Amino acid sequence: MKKTIKLLSIILAAGIFGISCKKSDSTPATVYYQQQDQMGRPAINTVFNAAVTDKEAFNMTTPSAMTSAFQSKFQSRLLALNAGYTTNALGQDAAALTGLLAQDVLNVSTNGTTTFFDGNPANTLSGRALADDVIDVELLLIFGGPAGTSNPTLTSDHVNANDKAFSGTFPYLASPW
Repeated sequence: MKKTIKLLSIILAAGIFGISCKKSDSTPATVYYQQQDQMGRPAINTVFNAAVTDKEAFNMTTPSAMTSAFQSKFQSRLLALNAGYTTNALGQDAAALTGLLAQDVLNVSTNGTTTFFDGNPANTLSGRALADDVIDVELLLIFGGPAGTSNPTLTSDHVNANDKAFSGTFPYLASPW
């Protein structure tokens, strides 16, 4: 009798297990992924795209199509923010600067200095080191004028250092608070 009960229990458990593991006849729904954000150059989308729809479109535009889609809007916005804009510390006029910024990619120098800005036009936006103050650089290029000294109250966010030092080992980021 004990063997019969054990055997029936095993058969019942196997049946329940078999039913629960039965392959579904329905095909799972296809999931499509969509890019939602990009930020090679922080704050560019925030500053130069005023409308939410433009911000969302910018985030989902392929970098190779960004300049043609956004440069003219960026230039109009730049001139609205800084009506006296002529050239910046790199010697760029409004079209050159906004053409550069409209393509939101993070360049990397493979044979020179990797920096967001060091005053040398050849090195500018050739990458980004952790300690680069990208917001101050962007403000300087937008408001600083040819010598970088125009509008001094608009060329810095006054956040000049991290709360904690960067790590000396990969991934080099500061440890959390």
